[in-house]
Amino acid sequence: MPVFERFLSIWVALCILAGLGLGTVFPGAFAALAALEYASINLVVAVLIWAMVYPMMVAVDFTSLSRVHERPKGLIITLIVNWLIKPFTMAALGLLFFEVVFAPLIEPGTAGQYIAGMILLGTAPCTAMVFVWSQLTNGDPNYTLVQVSLNDVIMIFAYAPIVALLLGVTDLSVPWETLVLSVVLYVVLPLAAGVWTRLRLSRGAPSAAAAQAAVSAFTARVKPFSMIGLLATVVLLFGFQGEVILDRPLIIAMIAVPLLIQSYGMFAVAYWAAKAWRVPHRVAAPCALIGTSNFFEMAVAVAIALFGLNSIAALVTVVGVLVEVPVMLSLVWFANRTAHWFPAEETPLARRRRARG
Repeated sequence: MPVFERFLSIWVALCILAGLGLGTVFPGAFAALAALEYASINLVVAVLIWAMVYPMMVAVDFTSLSRVHERPKGLIITLIVNWLIKPFTMAALGLLFFEVVFAPLIEPGTAGQYIAGMILLGTAPCTAMVFVWSQLTNGDPNYTLVQVSLNDVIMIFAYAPIVALLLGVTDLSVPWETLVLSVVLYVVLPLAAGVWTRLRLSRGAPSAAAAQAAVSAFTARVKPFSMIGLLATVVLLFGFQGEVILDRPLIIAMIAVPLLIQSYGMFAVAYWAAKAWRVPHRVAAPCALIGTSNFFEMAVAVAIALFGLNSIAALVTVVGVLVEVPVMLSLVWFANRTAHWFPAEETPLARRRRARG
């Protein structure tokens, strides 16, 4: 692993500090950047996330997607964790901590806002950032794409009903424009650009091996932009909320506690299930990381649209970013060091022979 990626947690920590500092010193500049949005989606953050995802989309080989059904275990684990477990455990933790444990420490009547923010986070499975985590664990990019795409399709139909159910509000209005635009910006456009780039690089190659070599050389050149996009996104997100975070450290800590329990708990469930089911590590690691991380861009946008920019619910979703990035880096470290727990991945030929019996 390159030196830069090996010490990524240090660069992220420095970017968090930089974002907090710059947001405090130059609040006007960050306010102007925060105002560059459409349908509650910040366009600057969208561009940076696009830069993160695009290099990984170039690596996607669509010819292998037709064989994903031969390895359904990772998809099954992802779907169960994301849609049958995660939203409900997040809501339960919100109720436990803000209706009981931390109730004496928060303002009366605000518990619902804290719980709402957690529900918005827990019901939005990760879309864009998971490609970064998958890459850092040497995950299968094609399989990761399928997992994310399937979650996106389900999210379009299931997000609003589950949020409404958990909030106990049957007439909750979720901004569909925000949801659809998020999926287009963070998945569809980078994927289309990646496919176009791969076709251009492969055109005229004398063999499949030569085409793959050209793609690999290109992705190696653009890979640094993915890490730069990640770090710049961290600076911006913490710059947007720097003053709030510094002014209310106790509230930030209280929000972080259930989020940490949720994150490590979901990873443990998915990773253990993948190990017990003998899922290869290149599928198991992204599978567990998808079940752990949240589509925080979407959660922030929906929280702002539903409750307002300065609401507690919006603050909870921003703290989700604060918690998620260091947690995910720690889990990437753990996954890379436990790869030997998992069986070696079968070759496509071996899978076809086994399928034929």
